[in-house]
Amino acid sequence: MATVKIVLRKKANKDGTFPLALRITKDRKASFIHLGYHLSETAWDAATQRVRKTHPNAARLNNFLMKKLSEANDTALELATQQSEASSRTIKRKIRPTADTMFFARADIVLQRLKDAGNFNVWRSRTSELRTFKEFALGTRAIWDELAPRARAMRHTPIQGVFGGQDVPFQRIDVSLLTQFKVYLKARRGVGNRTVANYLIAIQSIFSQAIKEGVIDRKYYPFGTDKIQIKIPPSQKIGLTKEDVEKLEAAAFVNPEHAEARDLWLISFTFAGIRAADVLKLRWSDFKDGRLHYVMNKNEKPVSLKAPEKALRILARYEALKERPDGFVFSFLAGLEEVEDAFVLKERILTAVKKCDRLLAKHVAPAAGIEGKLTMHIARHTFATLAGDKIPIQMLQKLYRHSDIKTTLGYQANFIHKDADDALDKVVG
Repeated sequence: MATVKIVLRKKANKDGTFPLALRITKDRKASFIHLGYHLSETAWDAATQRVRKTHPNAARLNNFLMKKLSEANDTALELATQQSEASSRTIKRKIRPTADTMFFARADIVLQRLKDAGNFNVWRSRTSELRTFKEFALGTRAIWDELAPRARAMRHTPIQGVFGGQDVPFQRIDVSLLTQFKVYLKARRGVGNRTVANYLIAIQSIFSQAIKEGVIDRKYYPFGTDKIQIKIPPSQKIGLTKEDVEKLEAAAFVNPEHAEARDLWLISFTFAGIRAADVLKLRWSDFKDGRLHYVMNKNEKPVSLKAPEKALRILARYEALKERPDGFVFSFLAGLEEVEDAFVLKERILTAVKKCDRLLAKHVAPAAGIEGKLTMHIARHTFATLAGDKIPIQMLQKLYRHSDIKTTLGYQANFIHKDADDALDKVVG
């Protein structure tokens, strides 16, 4: 059977210290795993494999070394049980995580795949969320010191110091660490439950990919029953009133860009809440025989809708631009036909959506006398609000292009209040 010891290597560093390492010996062949710490010869007791008490950090270092030694012996015993012929190098590879079994190295692979697939929106949010988690997981001592009292109050032992290096093994991202991360997000960053859920989903996605591809064992998965459970709180969906829509239609603008942002919103609304990216990409060639024909960006489903009279009147304002080479109805994506990279394309579209949202909030809403929040996505909520229970749910499913009617029922439930209002009036009214 293999033997594992902690030793001080013989080759000195430039400062005269020697590196500490795990030495794995099997069949008189040795392999070494450096532990990231260096000591002088006088600070090391080779007989007991411990740092002498004269060293200022002796207690902390010895705890670390004993933990590493215990983990290495457990791994060596496990391998010996599974395969008696395991060499010292095989045991070393099992003890020391490779790049594949390091969390952020794996995260880089997953993010690159999203980028290659042109999935800019998911890539953007995942990159930001995982960057924050990396700052925490590799974090500064100040973060841990501040977190320690809260962690103790929650009966969780805070991790002392840092993981070291620039990465973390999957095995170290456990329930305790993720619980502390949730505390950190709420206490230090002041985020809500929905945002906390988004961070956890980003971490979960890396674990899921690694398990699916056989990189790590499922036993290290920190999510699920009796572990970390991701609960997505319901979001409040509120649309504009009929009066607000009429104010938007009647509003006058000196700046043509403000007027165009308003018209984008109205076109989205009149076509049953067509999503912002799809409105921006509308081309004149999408309109034939008084109907709109397009493919939804989110689920690639074809859509064919009659163009309402209100929509035709709005489109008539832009007929002079029909001869533009890009063929777009609106100008926010001008020149985008030259972009072939799907990733860059989605990045440009998101930038245009953000610009429209800024114009709606800062200029269009005040000019129209609308006090509530106004964004492109609220056009979809507004259609759902005014539809209420007036349109059969099967027709709404068709208009929204939902694959499952349960999705339509869940979505529309946010906007149907008549039964609850009537029940309340019977008691209070």
